[in-house]
Amino acid sequence: MLKALKKLFKPGETPAPHAESATATPQAAPVTRQPKDAANTESSASPKPKPKPKPKPKRDAVPRPRHQAAPVEAKPWSLADFTVEPMEGKTRFHDFPLPDSLMRAISEQGFSYCTPIQAAVLGNTLKGHDAIGRAQTGTGKTAAFLISTITQLLETPPPDERFMGEPRALIIAPTRELVMQIANDAEGLTKHCSLNVMGFVGGMDFDKQIRQLEKSYCDILVATPGRLLDFCNRGEVHLDLVEVLILDEADRMLDMGFIPQVRQIIRQTPRKGDRQTLLFSATFSDDVMNLAQQWTDNPAVVEIEPERPASENITQKVYAVSGKDKYTLLYNLVTQLELERVMVFANRKDEVRRIQERLVRDGINAAQLSGDVPQHKRVRTLDNFRDGKLRVLVATDVAGRGIHIDGISHVINYTLPDDPEDYVHRIGRTGRAGAKGTSISFAGEDDAFQVPPIEEMLGSKLECLPPEEMYLKPVPRRNQTAEEKAASDANEAEQGAAAAANRKRARASGDRQRRR
Repeated sequence: MLKALKKLFKPGETPAPHAESATATPQAAPVTRQPKDAANTESSASPKPKPKPKPKPKRDAVPRPRHQAAPVEAKPWSLADFTVEPMEGKTRFHDFPLPDSLMRAISEQGFSYCTPIQAAVLGNTLKGHDAIGRAQTGTGKTAAFLISTITQLLETPPPDERFMGEPRALIIAPTRELVMQIANDAEGLTKHCSLNVMGFVGGMDFDKQIRQLEKSYCDILVATPGRLLDFCNRGEVHLDLVEVLILDEADRMLDMGFIPQVRQIIRQTPRKGDRQTLLFSATFSDDVMNLAQQWTDNPAVVEIEPERPASENITQKVYAVSGKDKYTLLYNLVTQLELERVMVFANRKDEVRRIQERLVRDGINAAQLSGDVPQHKRVRTLDNFRDGKLRVLVATDVAGRGIHIDGISHVINYTLPDDPEDYVHRIGRTGRAGAKGTSISFAGEDDAFQVPPIEEMLGSKLECLPPEEMYLKPVPRRNQTAEEKAASDANEAEQGAAAAANRKRARASGDRQRRR
């Protein structure tokens, strides 16, 4: 492979029988829990100053009046409507004692048989055991821990004396996009039961999230570490009623430096043994296993080894192309192949911005995801991409990880990642839910050396060929309309402001660390 590239670049658990389903316990209307005084901490978006809060009410105070929560609209449905025939070597959701309301949602999600990680996790967690799981993205681990958590909450009535901002289940994930994805999946699985799901991430309006807490109880809270600490330190969220704690992508949280924040959060929850703890990671490094030992109580260990690191549904191509021709190749692939839903990955935020801006200038509807894009815009961008309103989404690895959107036909690696595992995560955005997908990688002078480590991880060779001549045709010149230019200028200004805010927060964080 390297010789070929040199020629191209010359110098110059057993399931339990299905039991009678549990019934969701009706929830009472919320009782406002007053926040406690605490200092603000660093986060991705610093909240506005607030007046000194009132002390938290004592537990022995007389409960305030509570009315019944609005019932979920009842539609005729029976478990008999969800028929899945037994199959040798397959585990059905019917084989577990899951509540009917949850089974209905599973049916509507189109699930029939458990994936290996779901069967192994549910076989342990539904018995109350802690668990640590190793599985790659796309294996169904999110549904595994959500189904287990929802079952636990439906079968265990909430305490009589309960205040605002006391979640019963807490899910911590490293990135904003992953949090929003998990919260979205949780809402789909709880649509027929009286459980409230909330997702809190930095960069979104703090006061709006406070108002969300004031409207109803929070049963399942999904959050990034920084924003969750903000809420805890301001006394808006209390973790003393957490029954289930889930840490997703623990290896990524290690890499991103979130473990000190996670430690502070976990100290506020009940002790291990008094809560159920599930930890998931793509790898079981020594550091991850050390965290698992600290935070879990005699956990079941679930390891799912994929037959191949990359799905057989994905066709993988590598084009050997010089750096100066990469954009031309990208433009022609998108236009000539008439690609409608494409993810393009690059290694740096500035590179992502340049690619997206050039695509827009050349008449292609594209958007970007990176740390410099404000959170409200990232959410809107993902919604537009999911709804088919965007043709191309350009992203960094951190921003793109955890995006689970069906119908992505192609993933294009504009630059090859430094870590071979990121290659697997990138191309896993396509070929989902049994669909076919295509991955196209550009191997240039500066990143072709990444091909052999990727091949080693895949366990197979990647054919590396020069692109067809028609894909290197010059990009036609096009004059940008006034409306496009105004939108581009506004976008650049918004991202510049977000980048400046990120740098300011980083400096403030460094100052706080030095003062300590």
